[in-house]
Amino acid sequence: MADRQVIVPGPDHPITIEPNPSRVVVTVAGKVVADSSNAVLLREASYPGVVYIPRQDVDTTLIERTEHTSWCPYKGEASYYSIPAGGDRSANAIWTYETPHDAVAEIKDHVAFYPDRVDSIDVS
Repeated sequence: MADRQVIVPGPDHPITIEPNPSRVVVTVAGKVVADSSNAVLLREASYPGVVYIPRQDVDTTLIERTEHTSWCPYKGEASYYSIPAGGDRSANAIWTYETPHDAVAEIKDHVAFYPDRVDSIDVS
């Protein structure tokens, strides 16, 4: 991990995190995997915003940690979870930064979902 580059967000690649004003409900195979009114919205450069849900608002009995990881120089190392009820489509459907870089510390203890690997992410 020592050779991984860490980049601090700035004007050329801004990252903002703000409270998400709406309730977020994530479902897979008719099951509510997450239900939160305390999510945050991360906006990174020109990418679409991503809702991060507090881990405490996730039904952890419905998810399984995988060996998959990825690296973002702006946020850190991501760990992944699958949702077995969703079958192959829901493999590595969830990611989390357990020790995020200081610039994005607000997403610690939060998870995010790939929209194409769950049945719905309803924001209301």
